Amino acid sequence: MMVCTSLYGIVDGFFVSNYVGKTPFAAVNLIMPLLMGLGSIGFMIGTGGSAIVSLKLGEGRKELANAYFSMLIYGAAAFSVPLSVVCFIFTPSLASMLGAEGELLRYCIIYGRILFAAEPFFILQNIFQNFFVAAEKPALSLKVSVAAGLTNMFLDFLFIAVFDWGIAGAAAATALGQAVGSVVPIVYFAGKNDSLLGLTKVRFEKRIAFRACANGSSEMVSNLSMSLVSILYNFQLMRFAGEDGIAAYGIIMYVNFIFQAIFFGYAIGAGPVVSYHYGAGNRAELQNLFRKSLVLMGTSGMVMLLTAEGFNMPLVMLFAGYDPGLFSLTSRGFALYAAAFLMMGGVISGVPLFLPH
Repeated sequence: MMVCTSLYGIVDGFFVSNYVGKTPFAAVNLIMPLLMGLGSIGFMIGTGGSAIVSLKLGEGRKELANAYFSMLIYGAAAFSVPLSVVCFIFTPSLASMLGAEGELLRYCIIYGRILFAAEPFFILQNIFQNFFVAAEKPALSLKVSVAAGLTNMFLDFLFIAVFDWGIAGAAAATALGQAVGSVVPIVYFAGKNDSLLGLTKVRFEKRIAFRACANGSSEMVSNLSMSLVSILYNFQLMRFAGEDGIAAYGIIMYVNFIFQAIFFGYAIGAGPVVSYHYGAGNRAELQNLFRKSLVLMGTSGMVMLLTAEGFNMPLVMLFAGYDPGLFSLTSRGFALYAAAFLMMGGVISGVPLFLPH
């Protein structure tokens, strides 16, 4: 599910870089960390909330689990809309603060405003990816992610390569893909379904909302820190390497999304399982899961490092094959960055899964 989401998330970069140009591509990479940072709210509520909901399911309190699930979905929707409006209004100021100016600023505003308007969809999509697992419907989650991804990919081709809408087309395609990934789950959970969860009428409980945010804070901080680091890198890259530096770093991050998605996917898939066994009092199984998680994350990190080094040039070629200078700069950078995969699994999913318990 997460790999599919990451694959369609990088489609914008591929089409913009190859069909629109290097400056629009740099604009996408400049504003994207901010968009992803806001989207981390969805990971926080989804991972933290699904842990609480799965805990109640493990205790056999299904009605309460549904009440908490519904409250978190309604609360996230209510919070994300005004956040989206504020970001939409202040997009020019935010882009300027990131260092954009001239043509780069104009492209940032176009791309950013369209996706800020769709931010509620993005946040809800991230939340539902977690709750589908808690509802024991991971296969359905994968289908929804694939549907959203195919929507984005097809519309990217249509809007950019056929209609020639440029960077606005890329943003619109992504926004509509996110809409599919959030509206379909709402329709599913709002109606009669054969999963463990469903949307019901509830009242807001501040204590549960706080616990969900606290439980999911590690996942949010992981995403938020990467967005912050990207923003800081972009500041320095703009000073020392200009648009080429931002484009090169953006390509490295796009390729990184694919590898990183495996760790996030494990965290999303295993989180409800851990919470369920905790609620059921199966301490021996929790220890077993913890040991296997550490082994799996360490092995996966080594495999990813070797894969990244071995397929460095073909992966970079997808985005920068048209520009020899950009290709060389990106390839050298990615070869160095690949070492991060050795430690990434433990930071993202190996240890944080068990900290709340």
